[in-house]
Amino acid sequence: MTTYIIRRFLFLAFVLFGVSVLIFSILMTFSPERRAMAYVKSPQQVKDLPIIVKQLGLDDPFHIQYFRWIRQVSSGNWGYSFVAAMPVWDAFWYYFPITLELNLYTIPIIIIFGIWLGTVSGIHRDTWVDHSTRIFAIIGWSLPTFLFALIILMFFYGYFNVFPPGIIDDGFNVWIRENPDQFKRYTYLYTLDGLLNGRPDITLDAISRLVMPVFTQVVVVVAILLRVMRSSMIEEISKDNAITALAKGADHHTIYFKHARKNALIPVVTVAGWLAAYSMEGSIAIEYIFNRQGIGWWLANAAISLDLPVLMGICLFFGLVYVIINLILDILYAYIDPRIRLN
Repeated sequence: MTTYIIRRFLFLAFVLFGVSVLIFSILMTFSPERRAMAYVKSPQQVKDLPIIVKQLGLDDPFHIQYFRWIRQVSSGNWGYSFVAAMPVWDAFWYYFPITLELNLYTIPIIIIFGIWLGTVSGIHRDTWVDHSTRIFAIIGWSLPTFLFALIILMFFYGYFNVFPPGIIDDGFNVWIRENPDQFKRYTYLYTLDGLLNGRPDITLDAISRLVMPVFTQVVVVVAILLRVMRSSMIEEISKDNAITALAKGADHHTIYFKHARKNALIPVVTVAGWLAAYSMEGSIAIEYIFNRQGIGWWLANAAISLDLPVLMGICLFFGLVYVIINLILDILYAYIDPRIRLN
């Protein structure tokens, strides 16, 4: 198992190298002056762009610029974001916890709910349970995210005035800024920091503002995982070994939930992993509509303003996320199916 993991680490190192080359190749399609913005750290330096181009050699050959760019990125110099009015590196760590907090609640619900519903639907094929879950999956997958988010926002907050948008109440936010000694930011996640500081009221307020975005993302994303699990489960319980075991009087619960479901999880693990990576990117529509200023919100505004350093930095981060998720998936494959370790 250890050898297998080491091999996957070595392989993914080459994948990450390829991702960085691809990102830099796209970056090279911009003019030297536009690329010089990636190294600007303050608005005052904008007027010195021609000087920066010469100093940094942005008209040098591709390979020289690439290795220079890698050194800059590795040292934390990701440029200056005009959208955030701060360096990209600092802005990333400001917005990232907001997206992370959303996904810490969303991803486990999607995986658990999708696997459970898919399993139940596959076992009770062509019954009212199966038809109900399939209708739910079709509706969830067909609805545009922004439309469903607006419907949820208007229904809960507009009509019933519950589950407000945003990250935290403005009064709490002002109090936290004015009293840094009384509220320490241990994790930068309000739902956890509220508990760690003995302020459950802040935690409850943060959770109430997570209800709508979490619900929206679960309904929209869980559909594909549900359908894959259902198809895989039907395939497993239709195999000769499962049918024979049931015919001989084997326990249905053991066959379905212990043997068939474990074998059915292999394709589901792939989908779940990529859904987790997709969610970590930060759903632009969800963060924008519910006013959660995370990675997705920042990316949307950066794209509108053509804030190149932000786009470059977030793309590199996305590439890293997918590489890490791919490694985790490979390890899970080896755990679920030991035969993979021999390949």
